[in-house]
Amino acid sequence: MADATAKETSAERRRRRDRFLRALNEARAVRNRVRPRQARAARMRRAIHMRTFSW
Repeated sequence: MADATAKETSAERRRRRDRFLRALNEARAVRNRVRPRQARAARMRRAIHMRTFSW
């Protein structure tokens, strides 16, 4: 009984997370279209961060 509840909960959580990530990506896409210069600057900052990041 507990296993079924746990599986259902994790499935719900996955669905909620998927919905949230879709909305987040959509919001980012809209923001990038509205402010291309800011989006480019953010991409550059991210690229520099990834280049200088050490594990």
